[in-house]
Amino acid sequence: MRLGIVSALDRAYGGVYQYSLATLHAIYDARSQGLNAEVVVFAQPPELPTLAPFASLGWTLKTGRPPSTDGGYLGVLRHLVGEGPHREAWRASRRWLQGGRGSKDRSRNLPDPDRVTLRPEWTNWFKRSGVDLMLYPVPTTLSFEAQVPFVMAIHDLQHRLQPEFPEVSVNGEWQYREYLYRNAVRHALLVLVDSEAGREDVLNFYEAYGLRDEQVKILPYVPASYLPIDVTEQEREQARRVYRLPPRYVFYPAHFWPHKNHLRLIQALWLLKTAHQLRVPIVLCGTHADKIRGDTFNTMMSIAQGLDVADQVCYLGYVEDRHMAALYAEAVALVMPTMSGPTNIPVLEAWALGCPVLTSDLRGIREQVGDAGVVVDPRSTESVADGIARLWMDETLRSEVIARGHRRLAAYGPREFCSKIAEILKEAEARLSDAPGRRMLV
Repeated sequence: MRLGIVSALDRAYGGVYQYSLATLHAIYDARSQGLNAEVVVFAQPPELPTLAPFASLGWTLKTGRPPSTDGGYLGVLRHLVGEGPHREAWRASRRWLQGGRGSKDRSRNLPDPDRVTLRPEWTNWFKRSGVDLMLYPVPTTLSFEAQVPFVMAIHDLQHRLQPEFPEVSVNGEWQYREYLYRNAVRHALLVLVDSEAGREDVLNFYEAYGLRDEQVKILPYVPASYLPIDVTEQEREQARRVYRLPPRYVFYPAHFWPHKNHLRLIQALWLLKTAHQLRVPIVLCGTHADKIRGDTFNTMMSIAQGLDVADQVCYLGYVEDRHMAALYAEAVALVMPTMSGPTNIPVLEAWALGCPVLTSDLRGIREQVGDAGVVVDPRSTESVADGIARLWMDETLRSEVIARGHRRLAAYGPREFCSKIAEILKEAEARLSDAPGRRMLV
């Protein structure tokens, strides 16, 4: 089998970068699991340094774009969706596609979710590359528009679950997501989800469009492979010096999408200060480069000023990989009262780096965390503040949830992720063999 992969390996993409890189490593390691696949990675030139080790091991790298495309390579990523980091890649693609199908004002040209627009130039390029099966670690309409059999990951369905958030609904966003997911499930050989909750969501919303139970495969996330588990004292001290960190702090690495719930965190800091007499500094990192995130960031800082807790907010902007591990390791806790799941990678990173976890008591997330963290009601300022206070004051509790997090990670890590990838791709290959010459019908 000749397997094609569309990569997304710009570090600024956050979750997309982490998941894509973990997938590439797993596919390479899956040779030991009996996966016999020639691999072709379709990439843009800036990704080549990250891909160089794979090329040296015999993988084929294809850069550039097929002829007669309207937006270049990044056009294939124009509908990456899900958590904030995923949307970073999609935003980059939209900037690349000025005036084309990915232009800013999409509301004037919304797609019919039941009518696929084909992209024969990509079909021909994939075919000329000898690809039998495509794997898309992140959602993209190219999966079905290119008409090559494929497996695709679906990370969340927030446009269906929580359409009240503008990042999943305004300016035609809801319609484009529906076009993407409705047609992807119609034509995918297999669909990847991160959890049982994710599987239930996909089947609940899209079984009516032909998706079958046996096509949905659970592939849980793993921590980012580029974050070192053992952080030296020198690295910790360097991070403290570079970012002028307070002696004790809680940490939240997230872009400023409304569903990330930063505003309630600021209110919780005020409640801790006034009702609990606790001054809890918070360290934030992430971007706010577009209107939605910019408005959220500005509102957050305005509220912090009004509540007299602005001096407790330490915003770092973009953080390099070499410092991220130290920020986790030095934190009193990860505080992540997100409104979105089903599961989240920062929880795994915190476990790996010995950082206690506070996150949301929501379906999917509570199953991911189990007893290895403090779960709170993300809609309640009192609940968030109480959870922070418990971890801030109780060293025994912190030690217990750290130990439980390590145990949960030990039960599922890169080796298990690799085994599942191998099983999934072998099944996809079998489905191709059962239907030789299979063409997607659109």
